[in-house]
Amino acid sequence: MEWKGCGTALVTPFDEKGRIDFGALERLVDWQIEEGIGFLVPCGTTGESATLAGDERKAVTAAVVKAARGRVPVLAGAGGNHTAKAVFWARDAASVKADGILSVSPMYNRPSAEGLVRHFSAIVEATDLPVIVYNVPTRTGSDMDVDTILRLAELPHVVGLKEASPNFGKIARLMTALPEDFVVLSGEDSTALALIAMGARGVISVASNEIPGEMSALVNAALEGRWDEARRLQRKWIALMEMNFWESSPGPAKSALSLMRRCGETLRLPLAPVRDDTRKKIEKLLSVYKLLPKKAR
Repeated sequence: MEWKGCGTALVTPFDEKGRIDFGALERLVDWQIEEGIGFLVPCGTTGESATLAGDERKAVTAAVVKAARGRVPVLAGAGGNHTAKAVFWARDAASVKADGILSVSPMYNRPSAEGLVRHFSAIVEATDLPVIVYNVPTRTGSDMDVDTILRLAELPHVVGLKEASPNFGKIARLMTALPEDFVVLSGEDSTALALIAMGARGVISVASNEIPGEMSALVNAALEGRWDEARRLQRKWIALMEMNFWESSPGPAKSALSLMRRCGETLRLPLAPVRDDTRKKIEKLLSVYKLLPKKAR
């Protein structure tokens, strides 16, 4: 299984009553694949995993696997700060035939390096699926250091890292020290080109919820050494990348997808829909990019 290119950190569509909208989810998966996305990542942060019940996580992953029909790999989110629950979710993902697991480093309880190694060891021992570890300091409150990540890279089935640290010096040291076959993926759209230049294999993207084809083209251009084209696409789409974080993610992405008539805007508390003024700004930007349905422009 190759984790390379642009993968979408999929939103989880809800109906107006907050129930999972499986029809919209299936349509999103089909559209993503038709647009050329490399792989799909359900039940991550962008998928509101924190407010999905355990059976809902399994159901969402199963629905994405079924809709994908083997056309692209599915990397299922199965992480958190409760090791036993993360193990349970990893087993669930394996049981519905996900191709791999994305597991975020524990937040809030801030474990030591030894605690992190034991946490991920438990997840690895629970399944034979490849595991990609996720380092996202802005969400977890701690930045895994190089030595800890190198220890994790030695664990069986740990095949990669989704890296969203803003510390480029650390990332450069890490890329030098990791084995060449270890997969590093950018966790930020806006820094994907920089990480690919250092040796990353791609990005797990929020922006590709709205522009899967365009983000895939950007990432593939960089991976193939067509840097002028990659930089041109980066300059073109940087405003949309930033738009997704005008308010708490995935609020802006869901607002955009609603305006694009791809899925509803409903979020689960404690997340709330974007403010009216933000929605108007999103609509204006989508109009500039010609991403709105014709009647809505």
